[in-house]
Amino acid sequence: MGDDPDLGLVLGGGGAFGAAHVGVLQVLAERGIEPGIVTGTSSGALIGAAYGAGLELDAIDRAARGFRWAAIARWSLAPRWGLLDTTPIVDAVSRTLGEDPLIEDLPRHFAAFATDLRTRRGVILDSGPLSLALRATVAVPGLLPPVRRGRELLADGGMIDNVPVAAARALGASRVIVVRLHAKWENVRMMRTVTRTAELVEDPSVVLVQPEMEGMAQWTMSDVPRLIAEGRRAAITALDGAQWGRRSIAASDDGRPESG
Repeated sequence: MGDDPDLGLVLGGGGAFGAAHVGVLQVLAERGIEPGIVTGTSSGALIGAAYGAGLELDAIDRAARGFRWAAIARWSLAPRWGLLDTTPIVDAVSRTLGEDPLIEDLPRHFAAFATDLRTRRGVILDSGPLSLALRATVAVPGLLPPVRRGRELLADGGMIDNVPVAAARALGASRVIVVRLHAKWENVRMMRTVTRTAELVEDPSVVLVQPEMEGMAQWTMSDVPRLIAEGRRAAITALDGAQWGRRSIAASDDGRPESG
């Protein structure tokens, strides 16, 4: 695997919209771009974990097209913390990968991003059982139960940061490809979302990919083929428009990343 250890891939959360990440991954592969670091929140972490585990893109594509919510949640028999129970994720991870691996043993440096409900701070989950990290990052309060890890009570990372760029930086990424879902049309609840996006656009070390999901379903899987296609379109547009996305990301003839 010729991964670039300095290149990070950040995949935002957004329910079924996360299928757009599959199209982005396909375009990266076609261009020989192989991030060595991947971070994600919620559905972005689910796709990111598959990529971090080294699954073939065809398998990730098939999984996205055939995905059903029952694969990660079922009705809870004791709904104190949430209406649904996320223990099916443990079985799904083991079934897909043959085991529930430790994150630190994955072929790529991966981290899921979660929120500690006790401290209201973000938590980078880059070690320990993969299924625990995924159960934590998808745990929308009131719907899916938080996950205990030591003294932490972990839930959806999107409450703190839906595009965990800082997590990728903490893992060692000097350049990042950021896939931010929702894009132009989303209902912005906080001014910091607008400011944050502007900062990403202006950062020369960032290529910002913004799929446009207007008119597509976020909580059913009916639009997955269109979402994958939109992820491809947005990735091509972003990479074509970024100088280092065209040049210095790509491997040179001797297999090393080009400078510049």
